[in-house]
Amino acid sequence: MPAGSLFFVIILSSSIVPSYAEVIPITISGTMNKVSFDGKWSFYTEWKESTLTQIDTGAEPIYLRTAHQDDYIYVLIDAVEDTHFVKGSDSAIVCIDGNTDKEKIPNSDDYCFIATLGDKNPVTLQGGSPLGINGNFRKIPNPVDFIGISSVSDQNDRYTTIPHASYEFRIPINLFGRSDVYGFYTSVYFGHANKFYSFPSTSSPSSLFEMPPPTTWGELVSPDKSLPEFSWPTILLLSGVLFVIYFTKMRSGHLHLRTNGN
Repeated sequence: MPAGSLFFVIILSSSIVPSYAEVIPITISGTMNKVSFDGKWSFYTEWKESTLTQIDTGAEPIYLRTAHQDDYIYVLIDAVEDTHFVKGSDSAIVCIDGNTDKEKIPNSDDYCFIATLGDKNPVTLQGGSPLGINGNFRKIPNPVDFIGISSVSDQNDRYTTIPHASYEFRIPINLFGRSDVYGFYTSVYFGHANKFYSFPSTSSPSSLFEMPPPTTWGELVSPDKSLPEFSWPTILLLSGVLFVIYFTKMRSGHLHLRTNGN
C-alpha cells in the first residue's frame, strides 16, 4: 500500500469525534465501493476506512461511521445498545442540508432518508412542503442508486458480536451537489425503549418524522477539501492537458529565446 494511502487509512480509522462537537469531518475513502449493503457489518474491516463518531446513549454509544467515495456519501449507524428488536419500529433517519443555509424552515435542498428494521422499502423526504404538520417535508420517490437498509449485526461487527440493530445508507451526491460542508442530522429510534438518540445531541424528537429545523443541525465537513472530487479518468485527462500546455509554453519560450539570441 502506498504511504499516502496508508496515512489516510490511519487517520480515518482512528478518528473519533464526540457528538457534542456538532461537526463530523468526512474525507474520501477508497473502500466504500466494497461495502455489501445488507444493513449490517458483513466483514470486520467493511467500514474501517471511515470517520467514527460516537452518539451517547447513557450506556454503549451508537457508532456512526461516515465516508464519501465517487458519487456517494456513505453512512453506517451501528446501534449496539439496541438488542431488543422491534421490526417495523426500530428506525434511523439521516438528513442532509445540501446548501448548508441553516434555514429555520426546510427547503428543497434539505433531504432526509429513513431505514426501518424489517422493512425493505426506505423512505426519502424533501423539504419545501407548505405543510408544517410534517415538518415541511414531503415524501418523494427514492433517488436512483440510493440505498437505505437495516438488519441485525452480529459476529462480523467491529464492536460487539451480540446481535443488535444497524443501518446502512448510500446517498447520491448529485441530489444536492458537491460541497465541502453539508448540514447534517441523524436520529435513531429504539422501539422497545421508545427513545431517540440523535446527532447533534441537543435534538430530542418525539417521533421519527419530527425533524428539528436545519438551524439546529450539525455539519459534515471535508477538512481535506476532497468532497468535490474528480474521478480518476478526469484527473488523468486534466493532468495530460496541463502537461501539454506546460510543455508547449516551455518549448515556445525556448524557441523565442533562441530567435532573440540568433
